[in-house]
Formats: sequence, structure tokens, C-alpha cells
Amino acid sequence: MFLTLDLADCRRTTTSPGGHDTMTAPDATTAPRAVGNRLEGRTILVAGAGTQPSDDPDAPVGNGRAISVALAREGATVVCADRDPGAAQATADLVRAEGAEAIVVVGDVSIEEDCAAMVTAGLGADGTGTLHGIVANAGIGRGTGLAHTSAHDWDTTFAVNLRGPFLLAKAAMPLLPEGGSIVFIGSVAGLQPGSRRPAYDASKAGLIGLCRHVALEGARQQVRANVVAPGLIDTVLGRLATEGRPSRGRTPVPLGRQGTAWEVAASTVFLLSDDASYITGHTLVVDGGLALI
Repeated sequence: MFLTLDLADCRRTTTSPGGHDTMTAPDATTAPRAVGNRLEGRTILVAGAGTQPSDDPDAPVGNGRAISVALAREGATVVCADRDPGAAQATADLVRAEGAEAIVVVGDVSIEEDCAAMVTAGLGADGTGTLHGIVANAGIGRGTGLAHTSAHDWDTTFAVNLRGPFLLAKAAMPLLPEGGSIVFIGSVAGLQPGSRRPAYDASKAGLIGLCRHVALEGARQQVRANVVAPGLIDTVLGRLATEGRPSRGRTPVPLGRQGTAWEVAASTVFLLSDDASYITGHTLVVDGGLALI
């Protein structure tokens, strides 16, 4: 499937993958401390729960895996969905290590039947359970600039980045109870150009539009929908992007560093919880101020 604090207690000094000076950053190996059992008794689907394999011994955790672990720490049962069985299982093992229940689902978010299967997996083996929320974390980028983006690149990117979230929301909406929540993982690239990938930028902008519709329609049954829009985040995919375009690592982020997947996870957990009970149709930017420049 194309499907990823208490900062005072887990900080270190880092150098970004691009080599520019950074401020003190949260330890990327440390999951955020739970605020409380904010998601106790709830089942949350994370589509894109795995982290891409890497030979880097210091490889950072991906957004989907960090989100899954953070959900577990708040007491949720986590449906770990990914196209890579090994990646989904590895995340599920981490969820269980936190004392939470995990369900593994393998599939492709661009396929309608697979999205339906991911959603229904949250209902339990007997189909009588309740799915309380979904996180659409799947995302890819294909092509570079208009000249080097094929129609196939465009279609493939949209199939994962926009069709997938649409299919997940469509399948989940009839099943989500009052108080349910949908979080789409977008990007600051949906707010301003910067990735140099037109298909990626456009699909992430479209995701914000999709969220607004889902939020308005979901309000009828008290289901909320929001976007988390990360900026430069230190993940495996982020490091690969920096290798391909070294200038990415020298981006002058106002807070002086790249973010971590745990910071994306903390924002996602907040939007899934009752702490965000009056927030819907919103795009929460997690970018260290990058959108300011």
C-alpha cells in the first residue's frame, strides 16, 4: 500500500541532513509522553502506518509509525495498515509493546476495495466493534517540474495522495460515531509551492479542499475532519529527498531545525482527541514557521 511531548525530557543537539546549523531538537528516537488516556477504548485506523526500510543505522521513525505509537500511548487500539506487510507488522509490534492492541491490514489506498477492508478491520473480527477515527497518512511524490512530470507520474501521485484519502473518508463516514475524527496528513506544499513536484503540490492542496467538504458533511453527525500539514520533517523519505536535492536541507526554517515525526504525531493525537472537540475543517501547520517565509 502507498500508504507513516514533553520536550523538556527528550532534547538533543542535532545537525540536519543537509548539514546546516540547527537548534536543539527533540530526540527523534523518543516517543512523546502520553498526556493521559485520551483515546482509551477507541479504535483508530492509521493508513500508512509503516516506515520505509532503510540501511541507515540512525534512521528516524516515519510519521505513520510515530502516530501509531503515540495513539497506543493514549490507550487506543490501532489498525496498522500499509502496503508493506513487514512494515505494518513492525509498527504493530511497537504498538503492542506499549500495552495496546494492534490489528494489521495489508492493502493499497488507491484501490477502493482495500480502503473498505482497512476501515472494516477497525470493527473487529465479528464486525460489531466501533471505529472511532482514521488517519490518512499515505503519500508519495513523483516527477520534478512540469517538464519532468509525466501524465503517469501525475495520475499515480493523485491516486495515492488524494484518491486514497477520499476513498478512506467515503468508507469510514457511515461507520464513525458521534465524536469521530478524521485526520488527513497533508503538507505545507499544499499551501505554497516548494517541493518542486507539481503533482505533489497540487494533490496536497486538493487534500485541504477535500477535508473542508468532509468536515462540512461530517458535521451533520458530529464527525470532525482536519489536516495536519507538516513542513520539513526528518524521516527516511525526507532524508532521501535531501540526498536528491541538497538545498532542501539548507532551507532556513525559522525555528532553526527540521521537525520530527513525533511532533507530527502529537498534533495528530490532539486532533483525534476530545481536546479538539470544537475544531473541524482546520489545517494545523507543523512546520517550525516555514510557511512564514
